[in-house]
Amino acid sequence: MLRKWSRLIHRDLSFFFSGMVLIYAISGFVMNHRNTINPNYSVERREYTVAEALPAQADMQKADVLKLLAPLGEEDNYTKHYFPQAGQMKVFLKGGSSLVVNLSDRQAVYEKLTRRPILSALTRLHYNPGQWWTWFADIFAVGLVLITVTGVVMLKGPKGLWGRGGIELLAGILVPLLFLFL
Repeated sequence: MLRKWSRLIHRDLSFFFSGMVLIYAISGFVMNHRNTINPNYSVERREYTVAEALPAQADMQKADVLKLLAPLGEEDNYTKHYFPQAGQMKVFLKGGSSLVVNLSDRQAVYEKLTRRPILSALTRLHYNPGQWWTWFADIFAVGLVLITVTGVVMLKGPKGLWGRGGIELLAGILVPLLFLFL
């Protein structure tokens, strides 16, 4: 009777929570590799030389900056510009994009940020976006415990808890503990 109910609970909760398992697996993988994959934005970097002569730093006006942004299609996204060091101008654009121009040799670096719509939404769930999510995440955690317990007691014999399954369960507990303590 226990095994029959375990199979039913295990099957139904597994199907119900499989979407969440996939979401956490995908976003968790990306978050583990944040140094190589930005989960929130894709960055397009373009280096080029500005064709026209540029005014001196002291003479640089907003209109001059807007002329630099026109070929990029970013003139409507201008927010401000400043000079972090002599002869170098940085332009901030709406949405986090930017342009850095070396005034002496006219070398420019344009970085355009584009939000990753699906991946950024998935990783946002790891940061607990609200009280409602806390409730659902707690239900999910209880569901995972039930799926695990029902899976452990479902099989009997040499493949069950007192056979190969028990060895695999023990290994699954020991591996994270080894990483934690070593």
